[in-house]
Amino acid sequence: MKTFRIGGVHPPENKLSEKQAIEVLPLPEVATIPLSQHLGVPAVPVVKKGDSVKTGQLIAKGEAFISANIHSSVTGTVTKIDDVVDTSGYRKKAIIIKVEEDQWEEGIDTSDNIIKECNLSPEEIVEKVNEKGIVGMGGATFPSHVKLQVPKGKKADFLLINGVECEPCLTSDHRLMLEKAEQMMVGISIQMRALRVEEAIIGIENNKPDAIKHLRKLAENYKGVSVEPLKIKYPQGAEKQLIKALVNREVPSGKLPIEVGCVVHNVGTSLAVYEAVQKNKPLIDRVVTVTGKDLKKPSNFMVRIGTPALQLIDAAGGLPPNTGKVVNGGPMMGKALNDLESPIAKGTSGIIVFSDDESERVPMQNCIRCAKCISVCPMGLEPFFLGLISDKQRYEECEGNHIMDCMECGSCQYVCPSGRPLLDQVRIGKLNVGKMIRERG
Repeated sequence: MKTFRIGGVHPPENKLSEKQAIEVLPLPEVATIPLSQHLGVPAVPVVKKGDSVKTGQLIAKGEAFISANIHSSVTGTVTKIDDVVDTSGYRKKAIIIKVEEDQWEEGIDTSDNIIKECNLSPEEIVEKVNEKGIVGMGGATFPSHVKLQVPKGKKADFLLINGVECEPCLTSDHRLMLEKAEQMMVGISIQMRALRVEEAIIGIENNKPDAIKHLRKLAENYKGVSVEPLKIKYPQGAEKQLIKALVNREVPSGKLPIEVGCVVHNVGTSLAVYEAVQKNKPLIDRVVTVTGKDLKKPSNFMVRIGTPALQLIDAAGGLPPNTGKVVNGGPMMGKALNDLESPIAKGTSGIIVFSDDESERVPMQNCIRCAKCISVCPMGLEPFFLGLISDKQRYEECEGNHIMDCMECGSCQYVCPSGRPLLDQVRIGKLNVGKMIRERG
């Protein structure tokens, strides 16, 4: 069974919502739509207070190369443009809309009809993906139109589709592969056309046999598309690890996947590309897993962007009285929410409710030099050492020891018997090294 070579862990999967079909969540009363839902420069508003907007209308433009357009996910009136606390815990600009009866922007196809044939040129596909604000929906939120433009002098050999969903608890991608598979396959074919590649491989961990079987059957009708089962190992959904597992190529330090002839997109992104190109629909909603061991009804919801996280929790049975922490994302890489009114964004894959007991960290003790953190690091780094020098603010040394290669997967902190906050320390180090790099120009 294929997998990546270095490191990795296998935490308890806790896929409590994997059998729950996707439900459409009712519209919020107020939608709070952040201007920065993507990697890169925040979008610039093209509406103002008092403006009426329709569902799917452009409300903020991504003017930089690495940026993304933002569209209204609802119909209503712009009440203000203000700073709000987003799911990362930072205050960022957002457009706030009082929601009215749903009216879609003209030209968007909201029917369930599947349109398979695409005659657009690669350049036209890229432009449509750019126009509709599509970003990577696996969490990184890198603007998709940038990935679909192969730099001069480079060549894409493979389109790799990430259906791994290796984070514990999350099931949104699994449900998409079961319920929106045909649309996803068309989206994959469209991306192959844009990249001018002849082979696409969908990687799925073998804890999803129903998705593997379903997509393999569909792939018979799509030239060049295959499905590859993978050994269960976290963080196999990371780009570099997925590339190693599927095509046995290694991305050099500091380089992008295109350096080894690969472009990686998530299954959710493939669906969004289909909807953008074939349906003229912007990225205004997504599937979000809401789960937790004490939650009454772990679920997968189709949610409009800008919906408050609390509305999803209420739909899943409400906040349990013993709640200790609510996390945006998966338990390994996610971050705790400090405001349950924080809005769902393009990169929100899950909301996890943890009890008081689950939220407590083990008491921190001295490092015992067991080297477990080194053995599980998928990037071949030395997390105990990076944590130490980051704590001592030796940031030049952090950079020299490749701290920027860390993907913040949390495997090191997960296995540490001494309860060392290795991920926290490395994140602080990365922030400061990144600042140093930017200041150098």
